[in-house]
Amino acid sequence: MKRTLLALALLAEAGSAAAQGRPDTLTMTCRDAQALVNRSGALVLGTGPFVYDRYVANQTYCSQGEMAQPDWLRTRDSSACMVGYLCKPVSRRPF
Repeated sequence: MKRTLLALALLAEAGSAAAQGRPDTLTMTCRDAQALVNRSGALVLGTGPFVYDRYVANQTYCSQGEMAQPDWLRTRDSSACMVGYLCKPVSRRPF
């Protein structure tokens, strides 16, 4: 009986952690979203229902072969807030 209760408690805790979700820019001010990205360095932000992407504070959080490009998002108080950068593949043009 104790094992069953312990197992149920562990499952409940895991379920609540999974339900927390990701930060949503639509519920934050522009300044709060910018501060979150800068403080975290890199994180996944929700930008609407079922829409999300990974934002970084600067180039050091991108992989080799990627370049940090600024991105503007809608926040609670702004329709175009530069919250951070997206890591995009560097395009190689043939000579």
